[in-house]
Amino acid sequence: MKVISIVGARPQLVKLAPIAAAFAETEHEHLIVHTGQHYDADLSDVFFSGLGIPSPDVHLGVGSGSHGVQTGAVLSALDPVFEAEKPDWVLVYGDTNSTIAGALSAVKMHLPVAHLEAGLRSFNRRMPEEHNRVLTDHSADLLLAPTEEAMRHLANEGLAARSALAGDVMVDICLRIRDAVLAGEHPAPALPEGIDPEQPFLLATLHRPDNTDDPQRLEAVIDALASLPVPVALLAHPRLVARAEEHGIELQRGAIRVGRPLPYAGLVAAVLASSGVVTDSGGLQKEAFLLRRICTTVRPETEWVETVRVGWNCLVPDPHELSPAKWADTVLRPGPADDPGTPYGDGQAAKNVVRLLEEHQSRLQGA
Repeated sequence: MKVISIVGARPQLVKLAPIAAAFAETEHEHLIVHTGQHYDADLSDVFFSGLGIPSPDVHLGVGSGSHGVQTGAVLSALDPVFEAEKPDWVLVYGDTNSTIAGALSAVKMHLPVAHLEAGLRSFNRRMPEEHNRVLTDHSADLLLAPTEEAMRHLANEGLAARSALAGDVMVDICLRIRDAVLAGEHPAPALPEGIDPEQPFLLATLHRPDNTDDPQRLEAVIDALASLPVPVALLAHPRLVARAEEHGIELQRGAIRVGRPLPYAGLVAAVLASSGVVTDSGGLQKEAFLLRRICTTVRPETEWVETVRVGWNCLVPDPHELSPAKWADTVLRPGPADDPGTPYGDGQAAKNVVRLLEEHQSRLQGA
């Protein structure tokens, strides 16, 4: 069986790590195509080296651009790759422009597509990611859902026959890196200057257009972070830096100390060292949950509803609408005492993915 993984952004590289390791234990041929959607070394290169992922077999180098330009560039660049390789499966990850472009290119060439992390829904149609994940699910031949909730969403959309519960591969990699960090196998994370890992601090990231593109909205969120009574390590995504400069907004003020995005092991170590997380990232919400750190999500909704139900995550649509005291109480609240269980699986999701691809490949061959 030949499988091509299509990746291009930081979250996809993290998910790729356990998948690549699982394939390495088999006789299957697994090729990696990096679209280059994230071309910043902090968001791409360090993940290959830091997570032990094999170097990409193909690098498309599409770079930045509008959604249409970026998606179109990936589409046109993938056609000759698929024509040359003729894979048995094209495996796409998550909800980026690389995801939808990989799926569209494959289905137009009549190649079977599997969607890892299928069935997630925010029900926010303003998010480009929501369109990408819905369109990919309805194009794909095999929907690899991370949770029972995702399976329900797929069933509600008439996709139950193509769906399978695989578990969440993020659990596989997050728990492995957590154990390595706690065992001292990774150096201390490069936190922003002024952050003492021995003292209470919050870890923050912001990158979604709804929080960064509106100057007033971004100013309000930064004001809220700056008002907190403990230091805030803001790991500044390139999008955030660019929008802040464009809007004339100073990021480093009050409680905020600005740093660069961290390699994955560094991020896990930083979360473990922190008192809690403030973010609009889907992945970091779940990582905070898995690492048992309180998370405050600056969004009106989340795909990871399980984290909210068990109390480890709290949604704040607009922190500026809260008083400074209420905002501080929210982000510094204590963690729940109850056992949240394992809604995202037991850390064996990558092996489940390989098994499900094998089983469905046998069915396709027998059809």
